[in-house]
Order: sequence, then C-alpha cells, then structure tokens
Amino acid sequence: MNQHILKKEELDAFIKKLSKRMKVVAPVAKGHDNFAFAEVSSAEEIALKYIPTILPPKKYFMPVREKVLEFSADARGFTQKPVVEYEETAIFGVHTCDLAGISCLNMVFSERPRDYNYLIRKDHLFIIGLECLTYCDGHASCALVNAHNPNGGYDLFFTDLGDRWIIHVNTQKGEALVEGLPRASTADLAALDKARAAKREVFRNEIGVEAKKLPEIFSKAMKSKVWHGVGGRCVSCGNCTNVCPTCYCFDMTDSVGLDLRTGERTRTWDSCQFETFAKVAGNENFREERSERQRHRYFRKFSFPLDKFNRFFCTGCGRCTRTCMSKINLKDTLKELAAEHN
Repeated sequence: MNQHILKKEELDAFIKKLSKRMKVVAPVAKGHDNFAFAEVSSAEEIALKYIPTILPPKKYFMPVREKVLEFSADARGFTQKPVVEYEETAIFGVHTCDLAGISCLNMVFSERPRDYNYLIRKDHLFIIGLECLTYCDGHASCALVNAHNPNGGYDLFFTDLGDRWIIHVNTQKGEALVEGLPRASTADLAALDKARAAKREVFRNEIGVEAKKLPEIFSKAMKSKVWHGVGGRCVSCGNCTNVCPTCYCFDMTDSVGLDLRTGERTRTWDSCQFETFAKVAGNENFREERSERQRHRYFRKFSFPLDKFNRFFCTGCGRCTRTCMSKINLKDTLKELAAEHN
C-alpha cells in the first residue's frame, strides 16, 4: 500500500472530516498521568503523547458488558433472538502494543466456534495506529515481545516526522480516507528510515533475557518459588487482567424481567485472579491459592499461547504493573524466573 503525508496543522481537519463519517475515539488525558480512549471531535482533545490508556481498545471489540441474547416465553412457546450491538467507530492513536493485543484477540475469536459478536463488531471498527518513537515509561517491555514495531492490524498508521505525519495505508478503507493527501516523497521515506533507526537505539530488551529463552524458562517454572512470593503479595483484585489487552475471559448471566416472560443474556469480563473463577461443583477450587492464579496468568501470556498460536500474549504494554495494588512488577517477576533458571 501507499505512504501519504499529513502536515501537523492539518490533523484537526483530518479528525473533523473523519468524525463526520463515523464516531471517533482517541486517547484523552484524565489527570494524574491517566489516559483513556474517549469520543473526540477535534485534534486538540487528543493526547498524542500518552502512556497506555487505563483500558485497552479491546473494550470496543468486546465491551465490558454486552447483551448477546434476548428471549421471551408466552402461550406460543419460547423464542430467542441473538443480539449484536455495534457502531461504526474509528479508533485513533492506537500504539503498537495495543495493535499486537488486537491481533491476538482476532486469532482467539476467529477459532471455531467463532465469536460472531466480536467478528461483526471488528468489521465496523476503523483502526489508526500511532508509532511510539520513545518508551511510554519504565514499565513497558514491548521490545522483549517484539510489539514495539508496527506489524499490521491497522487501516492507517501514523509516524511523527517532526512537522508532518507519514501515514502508511494498510487497507482499502484506509486508502479511501487519505485520498487527496500528497504521496510520501523519497525524502519523506528517508526521514522515516532515520526515525526508525533512532528508535532501534532506544528500544532494547528490557529484562536482559532473550525472548527465545522464555519458553525454556517457563517449561521449568511450574514449581518455582517465585510464584509463592508473587502470590503472597497478590490481593486478587483482578486489575491486571481487566487492563490486559489480551485477556478475554468472560462470564454469562441470564436475567428475567419483572413480567417473568422476557429476559436477556449478557456477557461480562471475568478474571482468572478472582477466587471464584476456578470454583466448580462440590465447592472444589482447582486454583485456590493466589500463587496458583498468578502462575496461571503468567503462563497464559508466555507459555500456553506459544503452543497454540506461536506467539506471546503479553504485548509489553505495562498496564498490569501500573495498576497492581500490590506493586507486582511483570519485568521483575520475569527476571526472578530467569535468575532461578540459571
């Protein structure tokens, strides 16, 4: 696909043009170094330099709470109707770590049985990526899992070249939106190469252990003492999984109306860190200890997905560390596992 140029002073006109076509959401400052994706109608509302938002953009692909079924019963019998609620939405300013998270979810929900609520909603979302040329903060570990560089999963991708943006067009939908913008020149492409070269000097492996060694480390980590230390601090609040861009566990609830004839089924986010998550019939709990639940979370990011999808499901965004009430640090935990392995 093509590369186009957008001058910095033209970004506001670009956002306003886009907002006339569809709802536009982008990172917005919420105070105290917090940011969240929220609806915008102009460029001045957007935080172009931000640490990862409180919740990842997955909330637009699979809402925190969504209605998936309506049902009713009367003299004629029982009827049910699937429900998919969506809105044409452009998500502007998605960092590469969150693009990687979306790619992970796309694989999960495309497997049989396919999740059509997710897939239908995905088809009505327009993704505009935004490149990080420096680290968000010290909690990020995106270079470790190779999520610091753009690797698809977007319609358009913006990279800052100082006084202008260079925009990579990745889809036909994206091409239609930048129609009329000037094509990138040879000088623009050279500036992009220079920016990427400088970026390679900034982004380095954040834990000092090669990613290719992590599978071997985790293969011997099932009975590690590290989990007891982490579990002893964990309060099972579920913050780490709620903010994770690749966690997708959910619970289903049926509710009946006051007429006792109509009702609906809703899907809500759930967390493997909750004590009740692994509780089954007979009041048995196969991950009763917090250390077991923390171990499961790490294996779900660095071990299990490698066997099934051949990729890590940690994107290095650092959200779990930032939001942990007990200050459990993902990078420190990985370093402890590596040290124990050696």
